[in-house]
Amino acid sequence: MRHRARAGEWQRIQRGVYATFSGEATREAQLWAALLRAGPEAVLSHQTAAELYGLVKQPSLLIHVTVPAASNPAKSTSIPGVVVHRSRILDRTRHPVLLPPRTRIEDTVLDLIEEMDAPADRYDVICRAIGGRLTTAARLRLALKRRKRFRDRREAESALEDAGQGALSNLERWYLRGVERRHKLPAAKRQARGKADGQSIYLDNLYEEYLVCVELDGAAAHPAGEQWRDKRRDRRNLAAEKIVTMRFGFADLSTERAQCHTAGEVARVLRGRGPWTGVPCRLPGCRVSAVTGVVAER
Repeated sequence: MRHRARAGEWQRIQRGVYATFSGEATREAQLWAALLRAGPEAVLSHQTAAELYGLVKQPSLLIHVTVPAASNPAKSTSIPGVVVHRSRILDRTRHPVLLPPRTRIEDTVLDLIEEMDAPADRYDVICRAIGGRLTTAARLRLALKRRKRFRDRREAESALEDAGQGALSNLERWYLRGVERRHKLPAAKRQARGKADGQSIYLDNLYEEYLVCVELDGAAAHPAGEQWRDKRRDRRNLAAEKIVTMRFGFADLSTERAQCHTAGEVARVLRGRGPWTGVPCRLPGCRVSAVTGVVAER
């Protein structure tokens, strides 16, 4: 081994871990080397497990591994390019069959959001996992319930409740919480499935009784080059199903004042096509007041 390493036939990737080939080590080789260096019970976790699941677009510069709490492979010296996490519940969070060894997708999501500070970033990870059909809100809630300790547990539970109701982006969550719930509008059917030109389509928020659809246009989900397709679908919905489509974006939902304005517009359209609906919130000048003629108590 020493001779082949000196001759350049083999190369050391980590202490005690050699690649039996020359040239640049592949990403897979680097991941396996980190696992072998960290010990037989180590698994890939956090950003690195998310990379393997396709939950993140770019690999992190550092490789994240998790080992049992009783183990500490980096005690005497750090492992180059590797972040070591220690866990008391690794026997439950380890995926039973996938290779390279890694944490389950639900625990990977929880590990990621527990280290994030911004609620919007946390919710984005949850939505990517559920929207990408890697897991479900119910499975994430079960995994969270099994953890005795979790930072900001209530916020995580609230986020999973909203995601479970079909709000699969921050825009959709702002609409659900700041427009519908705060102004007591009827609950829309989220991600309502329909047909257009022989293909399945999904409507963000469909008020079936009122024949009104509210679409939320984020830059990622609705890039400028595809807006013509959305407009054509709006026309088809109106012509074939008599469904009126209202579209809102970031500026319409990013503040409480903007949410009130949006709620007023939605309430006006709904009230013109069905039963009375909408209650003004406590924000002074809430636009729903102009529609209902009711002023909220302060």
